[in-house]
Amino acid sequence: MTSGSGTPAPSASATPDVPGSGTGAGGGTGRAAPGAAPGGSIDLSNWQLQEPVGSPGSPATVSPARLQGGFQDAYFYTDSDGALTFWSPEKGVTTPNSDYPRSELREVNGDGSSADWPLSGTHRMSATLRVVSVTSRVCVGQIHLGSGGSSTKPLLELYYEANGDIVLGTENSAAGGQTRHPVGHVPVGEKWSYTIGVSGGDTIDVTVDGSTTHYPVADSFKSYKQYFKAGAYNQSASDSGTNGAKVAFYALAVSHS
Repeated sequence: MTSGSGTPAPSASATPDVPGSGTGAGGGTGRAAPGAAPGGSIDLSNWQLQEPVGSPGSPATVSPARLQGGFQDAYFYTDSDGALTFWSPEKGVTTPNSDYPRSELREVNGDGSSADWPLSGTHRMSATLRVVSVTSRVCVGQIHLGSGGSSTKPLLELYYEANGDIVLGTENSAAGGQTRHPVGHVPVGEKWSYTIGVSGGDTIDVTVDGSTTHYPVADSFKSYKQYFKAGAYNQSASDSGTNGAKVAFYALAVSHS
């Protein structure tokens, strides 16, 4: 299993023009009306989207402004039940440090710059979602390393397996290697909730459907800053454009204190 990836900084020039992209309101806390443009149900002002299209090694990105303006396409859209939906086929453009395509949000600051926060303090990302389909496994949430060194690894990845198991992968060190921790089980297609975060500079906190576990932060990560990611980071690759992972989010929020 390949884990971790680098993510390019926000780039307006990399945004794809997709026929059928609509306009709609950004922000909001209620469920979007079926068929509404993404952004009505979840505040997208602090997120950049990466999609499995673009040039080899350079996936297309979509800025927070475009997301709030109603951008949607085959990989990112509001489904018939109002969910913000991510589709990542097994065939797609990947980052240079990953073998797997993704349709995934990357945390940014209010001015559009890349989020890059220290381990000190308390940082949380909470979501309610369901995995609609998955071939092998899909990563639905990450805390990823930012500045502070040369590693392109995540601090942690939250995986949903094809059999319904939910597994937390914690990176052993900034050099690589991942330890897997079972943290839940939910059948494919059913809603569930998670919170991933760090506190006190040295503790990983993970809650899945109300059950919380804690893990230590390895010393090699403590020089790094971090950022959140959420969506459908598929963990399988092939020449198929129909097999892949589809993940529907009903709530997504980040807090820092």
